[in-house]
Order: sequence, then C-alpha cells, then structure tokens
Amino acid sequence: MLLLLDLDNTLIDRAAAYAAWARQRFGEAEVAWLVEADRDGYRQREELARLIAERYSLDADEMLVELRAGMVEQLAPDPRVDAALLHMKAAGFVPVVVTNGTVAQQEAKLRRTGLDRLVAGWTISEGAGVRKPDRRIFEIAAASVGASLAAGGWMVGDNVAYDVGGGAGAGLHTAWVSGGRVWPGDVDYRPTVTAVDCVGALEAVVGAAGHSVF
Repeated sequence: MLLLLDLDNTLIDRAAAYAAWARQRFGEAEVAWLVEADRDGYRQREELARLIAERYSLDADEMLVELRAGMVEQLAPDPRVDAALLHMKAAGFVPVVVTNGTVAQQEAKLRRTGLDRLVAGWTISEGAGVRKPDRRIFEIAAASVGASLAAGGWMVGDNVAYDVGGGAGAGLHTAWVSGGRVWPGDVDYRPTVTAVDCVGALEAVVGAAGHSVF
C-alpha cells in the first residue's frame, strides 16, 4: 500500500534543528525572535536570511548559505522513526517522501538522517514543478514507485492544508501529526487518524489498515 510521508516536522524534527542552529549561532536570548521570524519553516528562506542579516548586520547571501547548511548539520537520525519505517515496510507499505522545498536542501536532510535508505523514494516540489497541496505532486510521487492514487493509500504529515487537505483531495486516507495542537475548527475536512508524533501516526495507520506490527 502506498504510504506518502511529509519530511519536515514529520519524519524529522525540523523545528528542533532550527532552534538548535539559532541557539548555537546567535545565543539563547535570540532564539525566540529567530523562531518567530522563521514561521515554522514557511517563510521563504531568502526572506528569512535577509531579515536575519538586517538584524545582525550580516551579508544576506552568506546568511542564506549558512542557514541552509546549519539546519542540516543539526539533524540526527531518530531510531524510533527508523524502526517504525521498517515495520511499515514489513507490513507491505511502500514509503515515499513528499515534501515542498528545494531539491538540494531536502535531499541533504534525507541523507543526513539516513532516511534516504529507508524509503522507496522521494518527490520534492522544486524537482516536480508543483507543490503540496496540489494533487499533481501526489500523483508524481505515486508514479515514482509504480503506484496510482486510484489504488488508494495514505498521506502522513503535520500541515493541515498541505498534508491533510492535499492528501484528502488526492483521494488518500490521512494521518495528522499534531505535535499536540488541536485540529482547527474552521476546516471542513478532518484527518482519518491523528497522533502527536510521526511514530504514533504510523502506528495509527497500521491499526486503521488492520495490521499489527508494532
């Protein structure tokens, strides 16, 4: 069964990696401002680098390079996620990463954490020419492993619109990685299952699919 997976703040703890970089580079007192400026990764990197450069009187182009490299350097493999992915594969799921971002940055994250060796493949918006929540990126991801959305499957991710909304719009079951958040009341769709973290979400997917591998 097709198992599409978001990368940032789903398979990897992007927020923690960014905060660790911010703390190491600028000190604890600046972390709150840097985290707010980052907008949980949804501010354009070029714009964020410019804002940081202006605040600290640095070169924006150099800051962009440092920002991207620093994020990757702060990432580490998560043994719990690795084990969960192996369990999913043993149960017959085919894991494919679907992520918005640049190819170089997202592939660097996959290789840094070793996730590139645990998934069947990945589709990155820059390379695909289309971003989540557009249905086409999910179609491209499915086709990359010889699958079709018509056969069904799952989308697992933390973003309400991109992952849950996009996955549902593509006809997939969805698992929301909530991070402890409450589902917004003004959204007219809901995830199939919800869990606080990725491992919990994968366990819920397995349970909903009638397997027992955890």
